[in-house]
Amino acid sequence: MTATTTALAAPPSGVPPLTRPEMGLAGIAALAAAGVGALGLISSFDAVSAAAARWGFGEPWMLPVGIDVAIPVFTVANLLLIRMDMALAWVRFVPWVLTLITCGLNVAAGQGMWAKVAHGTMPLLWVVFSEIGAHIYAARIGAATGRRMEKIRFSRWLLAFPSTFALWRRMTLWEVTSYSEALTREKERQLARADLRERYGRKWRSKTPRRERVMLRMGELAPTSEEEAPAVPPPVPPADPKPRPRRQTNAKAKAKPQRTFEELLTEGRTATAGWADSELTADRIRTAVHVSQANARKLRDLLQTERADGRPLHSVNDSEGDGTAAEAA
Repeated sequence: MTATTTALAAPPSGVPPLTRPEMGLAGIAALAAAGVGALGLISSFDAVSAAAARWGFGEPWMLPVGIDVAIPVFTVANLLLIRMDMALAWVRFVPWVLTLITCGLNVAAGQGMWAKVAHGTMPLLWVVFSEIGAHIYAARIGAATGRRMEKIRFSRWLLAFPSTFALWRRMTLWEVTSYSEALTREKERQLARADLRERYGRKWRSKTPRRERVMLRMGELAPTSEEEAPAVPPPVPPADPKPRPRRQTNAKAKAKPQRTFEELLTEGRTATAGWADSELTADRIRTAVHVSQANARKLRDLLQTERADGRPLHSVNDSEGDGTAAEAA
């Protein structure tokens, strides 16, 4: 439980850190939980020893001591495996099995119904507290490493089960751990699907090129933006007998120069400086910096990496000196 209290100091993104009174309260609760669990294990000693004596054990005390010591040992082993990112699913159930054996022996030692309930409840407290501690510890470690998948709200499962199941399935297949990021990518996928239906009609599934269908299934096909749409020549104005050189000069002066990706990255840093990590999505970056969807995703990945590493990154193309200019809206 002490390790669990220490892990509380590293909250996941979006959750405010615990204050000192809250940390003190958590420490007191952890110590109390450890004390209550220890009392539960001690209280079962006599019942398990009596059962061992009936079964012919030469040293009856070895059975309760072995089971009661194995329960916290496997609990700590489960927490260490979680900490080292080597969690084993079956290890967490070993304390439960040992506790159920202890509870069964204690229930058998009770004379009446309430006595059986009292004898069986005490050793069960240890596993309940250890399971809570393991859940908190695993959640903090998963948030720090970015491997823990955020849960979808139960209300969404209740109100829209088919689409929610499809979203959860794509989060699992695409290895998307952020729920907000999954919603953004799902919105982009729906927009791309609408574009394909508008372009190819009702039979768009059979008329769409296979590469685009695969990209849509993988969530990589973004909706067609202004930069990706085919260039449409402007309408030809009617012939004007009097030329207007001033307007042509002004039109040339208003033409926007292309920005390099390093310039886009600098503008992205400035625009997202006050954003929270959950707000750092490709859709918002595209609106704020006015770039294409592809460049917005690249900027999102670089900015997220910068925040994780704590240092600004530079474009690979610019560092190699090829001077390739990125498209800007």
